[in-house]
Amino acid sequence: MANFLFVLSKNDIETATRCFQLAKIAHTKEHKVNLFFIDGGVTWADKTRDLNAKTPTGDCPNDYLPYLVENEVPVGV
Repeated sequence: MANFLFVLSKNDIETATRCFQLAKIAHTKEHKVNLFFIDGGVTWADKTRDLNAKTPTGDCPNDYLPYLVENEVPVGV
C-alpha cells in the first residue's frame, strides 16, 4: 500500500476532475489518499459549488468527489 497526496491548486474544472478521479482510483486500490487544496484550489471546498460542469471528455467532479467524501478521504485546505 502506497501513500498519495493530491494537491489541487487551480480553480479549473478539468484539473479538479482529474485530481478527484486519480484520488478515487488510488483509494479504490486500497492506497492511503489525502487531498489538499491550495491557492485557487480552495474554491473546491465550497459545498455550494456546482460539481456537475462537464469537462471536454464528458465527466465532471461530481463523478468522483462524492466517493471521496463518502469514504472519508482526508481533505486539507
